[in-house]
Amino acid sequence: MQAFIGLQRLTETLEDEIINGVFHPGEKLDLTELSARFGCSRTPVRDALQRLEQSGLVEIRPKRGTYVSTLSITELVQRFEVMAELEGMSVRLATKSVTAEDLDSLRGALRDCEQYSANDDPDGYYQANATFHGLFYNYSGNAYLLDQAQNLRRILRPYRRLQLRVPHRMRQSLSEHRSILEAVSEGNSQQAAELAREHVLTQIAEFGQLVRTWGAINSRVADW
Repeated sequence: MQAFIGLQRLTETLEDEIINGVFHPGEKLDLTELSARFGCSRTPVRDALQRLEQSGLVEIRPKRGTYVSTLSITELVQRFEVMAELEGMSVRLATKSVTAEDLDSLRGALRDCEQYSANDDPDGYYQANATFHGLFYNYSGNAYLLDQAQNLRRILRPYRRLQLRVPHRMRQSLSEHRSILEAVSEGNSQQAAELAREHVLTQIAEFGQLVRTWGAINSRVADW
């Protein structure tokens, strides 16, 4: 048993283990075993699993338990494609109405990204990255777009967080952020939108190892 690590860290640990194949697709997760392992009651484990259900990593079946989902790579890619379009739209709309004060906030978020990248802190970078992107949704002035994007971002959260651990991805992401903000500052909404769209689509390519890992896991499961 280890000391309880907190709900956020518990959720992230389970995310890592599911995506990295410690738990197999279709495997039932035992709340009692997990609570004993993490040194906590069943309640925070249950809360963590509910968060994982929102991102599609697990399926909670009433009166039957919680099971690791069988991930469809095709569905994952399709979600990222939709996310790319939403990102591009939010940046295009924000560019048309962004104020000097808004630009200062975006530059502040970018500086936070730079700091976490310099410290080689992918989890910290993820949070700063989420703030940077979230500002564009807020500045888009479209409440429905914001609502849809937040839901999809919640689903893709574990994958976006873990892909930042791919070597050099943080530095590449930071460079892409700078290019997006430069286009926004110049008022070039179309260029900014296309850069934002490509910024998300690039993440699909970074999932090569993740795709291979899940493909091998699902193949083993199919053979069981």
